[in-house]
Formats: sequence, C-alpha cells, structure tokens
Amino acid sequence: MTATRGRGRPRDPETDAAILRAGLELFIERGVEAASIEQIAKRAGVGKLTVYRRWSTKEDLIAQAIEQSVSSEVTPSPDDLHALTPREIIDRTLPAAAQMAASPGFRALVARVMGSAVSHPSLMAAYWTHYILPRRKLAALLLERAQRDGAVSADADLDVLIDMMAGAVTYRVLQPDPPDADGMLRYLTSVYRQIGLYPPAQGS
Repeated sequence: MTATRGRGRPRDPETDAAILRAGLELFIERGVEAASIEQIAKRAGVGKLTVYRRWSTKEDLIAQAIEQSVSSEVTPSPDDLHALTPREIIDRTLPAAAQMAASPGFRALVARVMGSAVSHPSLMAAYWTHYILPRRKLAALLLERAQRDGAVSADADLDVLIDMMAGAVTYRVLQPDPPDADGMLRYLTSVYRQIGLYPPAQGS
C-alpha cells in the first residue's frame, strides 16, 4: 500500500517502477533482511526519502512489487467473469500463467515468500492482503460461475478448491526438477479439469 501523499509535484511513474523493480530484485536475491529501504533506494538510484514518500514500510513495498510482477494476462478481469464461460477464461489466461509459473524468477519468488511466512509475518500479511485475497475473490467468482453452469458440484467448498489450485502450483514449482512451460500448461489444464473449471469443449 502506498503512503498518503500531500500536495506537491505529481509522482513520476518511472521512479515508482524503478523502486518496485529494485525491491523485488533484492527480495528475490537476498530475502527480506537485505531488502532494506536504504538498499532498495540505492539500487533504484533514488534517495531514501523518495521511497518513504511512497511506501511507509518495506513490507508494503515488496508486497506491491510482487503484485505488479504478475502479468495482467494471467488474471481475468471482473468483466471477463460475467461475459465469458470458465473454459473461455482459462483458454485466454492459461498460456501466460503456465509461462510465468515455469520461469526461474517465479520459482525463486515463491520460495522467498514461503520462507518469509513465519520469519516475517508483516510481509506475509501485506502479501496476503494485497496479492492473495484479490485473486482468491476472482477465483471464487469463477468457481461460482462454474457451479451455476453445473460444471462444479453445488455443494463444493470453494475455499478448499481454491487452496487445491494454489497448492498444486506451489508444490509443482518448488520441485527439484519443475516442468517447463509446455509441461506446466499440461499440468495446469489437468488441475482445472479435475476441479471442473475446464470441461471438454462442446462436441469434443
């Protein structure tokens, strides 16, 4: 979450992007401990006050950096959830999601986030609020649509299904020999099909 700004010059989007990029890089490379505001500012080529005017804590900064690192192609929009079928939404987003999940950077990010869950609860709280919860809400809307269509059981526990989807990705990317993008695409397709979100196309 960004800090509240008073009057003054408009913020420079390029400066914001440089700070977020530096925060994400330091977090992935060295963990929360090394990703201090001072080090983030140094890597971004700005002063510490420039960072503090935008984010009150490094945890909020890193959480936003994680959120913005995920391509919009991976996440359906609320309009898509009303206009498209679950299969159409997954067809549209799945290739980009598989590409991202198979990337070394995403694997390193997941490992860092998991490792920080206990040692840095404030980071996990910010990550959960700004990154996880919005995506869980979108997933719930998608599952509710699939329930209305009869593809997902009416009495299914949607929280459990969302945990299953997220857990499957996390487990797979943290394996010693994770799949490449093609393998991840096949795996994610199978996950969604097992849950009922990816029924066979009509006539197939």
